[in-house]
Amino acid sequence: MQHVDTLIYAGWIIPVVPENVVYEQHALAIQDGKIVGLLPNSEAVSRFSGRITHRLPSHVLIPGLINTHTHAAMSLLRGIADDLPLQQWLQTRIWPVEQACITPEFVADGTRLAVAEMLRSGVTCFNDMYFFPDVAGDVAAEVGIRATIGLIVLDFPTAWANQASEYLSKAKDVYKKFQHHPLIRTAMAPHAPYTVSDNALQEASELAEQFNIPLHIHVHETIEEVEAAEKEFGERPISRLHRLGLINSRLIAVHATQLQNDEIKLFAREGVKVAHCPESNLKLASGFCPVPKLSRVNIVTALGTDGAASNNDLDVLGEMRTAALLAKGLSRDASCVPAAEALRMATLNGAKALGIDHITGSLEIGKSADITALDLNHLESLPIYNILSQLVYAIGRDKVSDVWVAGRHLLKARVLTSIDIHELQAKTWLWRERIVKILQKQAKEAAQSSE
Repeated sequence: MQHVDTLIYAGWIIPVVPENVVYEQHALAIQDGKIVGLLPNSEAVSRFSGRITHRLPSHVLIPGLINTHTHAAMSLLRGIADDLPLQQWLQTRIWPVEQACITPEFVADGTRLAVAEMLRSGVTCFNDMYFFPDVAGDVAAEVGIRATIGLIVLDFPTAWANQASEYLSKAKDVYKKFQHHPLIRTAMAPHAPYTVSDNALQEASELAEQFNIPLHIHVHETIEEVEAAEKEFGERPISRLHRLGLINSRLIAVHATQLQNDEIKLFAREGVKVAHCPESNLKLASGFCPVPKLSRVNIVTALGTDGAASNNDLDVLGEMRTAALLAKGLSRDASCVPAAEALRMATLNGAKALGIDHITGSLEIGKSADITALDLNHLESLPIYNILSQLVYAIGRDKVSDVWVAGRHLLKARVLTSIDIHELQAKTWLWRERIVKILQKQAKEAAQSSE
C-alpha cells in the first residue's frame, strides 16, 4: 500500500481531460502537491493510505477554476460606478478615484479581498492586471493561491510609475522577483492600444519574448475604441498590434468583442488566445465576443470576470453559465458551447492561455493538485441526471465547499484556512469609509466647477 499526503473520495470527478468524461465513485491521491492517483474508490481503498482522508460522497471534484482576466485590487471599488458606459465609467469615476486612493496598502487589502472571494468561488488561479504588481504577487504567495501577475504598462503617470520607460523598468524587477516562485508567474500587461504608444508596445512584446511569458492586453473592447483608433492611427487596433509584432501565440486578447472575420482568421493562424469576460461586457454594454466563431476555428477561449468594479463579482462559475447561454443566444444554436466546453473554458483553456496547462487546468496524474469540490446534496442541486449539465447550468458558487492549491487545503468546509476574514472585513469597511469621503470630495469639486 502506498502512503500519500491526502486521499479524497468523491461521488463524482470531472477531470476535463479526457473531455466530456465523468468518473463516478472515484478518488484522488495527492503526494507532494501533485496528483498521483485517480481511480475507483474500491481500488483506492486497497492501494492508497492517506495521512489525511476526505470522504465526500455527495461532492463533485473539478479542476480549480481559472480567472483569466481580472483587476483584483479593484474589489475595493465594487459598486462605485455602476450603469455607465465604459469610457465614462473609466474617465469620470474609476480613474479619478484610483488617482486619489491607490497605494501599496490599497492593493494589498484589495487583492486579499479578491483572493478570498475567488477561493470561496472555487478559483485556484487568477491572471491579474493592476498597479503595484509586486504587492499583489506577495499577497497571492502569502495566501497560497496560484497567480499570473500582470506587469502593467501605460504611457501616463500613476501611483506605480510616471512614464512607459519606468513601467518597463519596474516590470523587469517584478519579473525577477517571482521568476522562480512555485505559484506566482508574470505576464507583460500593456493596458490597451489606446493607452500605450507604439514604442512601449513593442518593448513590452520584446520583454515577453525575452522572459518567455504571456502578453495580456485589453483589445477591441468596444466599437468606440475601434472607431477612435481608425481615426487616430488610420487602422484598427488589431491591425496596429499586428504591424508592431504583438499578434502571436503569447498574446491574450482580453474582451475582443469587435472582431471581423479576417481578424478571427489572423488569431487562429497565429495562435492568439482570447480572454472572454461576458458579464462585464454585458454590464458595460461593450458588445459580444464571437465565441461560436472562435470555437469553430479552434481559438483557445478562456473566461475572466474582469474587475469587481465592472462585473461586480469574481464568480467564474457564473461566467461559465453566462458564456454558455450567451453563445447559444448569439448563434441561435442550442448545441453551441455545450457544458463540457464551458467547463474547459473555465479551467484548461485558462491554463493554456497562461502557458501553465502542463501544471494545472485538468485533473491528471502528474499535474498539480489544484482542485475544487462542490457539494451537490442541496435542494437547488437535485435531482442529478447529468452532472456536467448540472454543474454549468444549475450550481452556484455557494456550493463550493473545499479548495486545494498544489495540495494545500485553502478552503475547508467553506472556511478559509490562510486568510483571517474578520481582519479582512474590518479593513474593507475602513476602505469604504475612505473611498466615500473621496467620492464626496470629488462630487463637491465637480459641483463647484460647474457653477
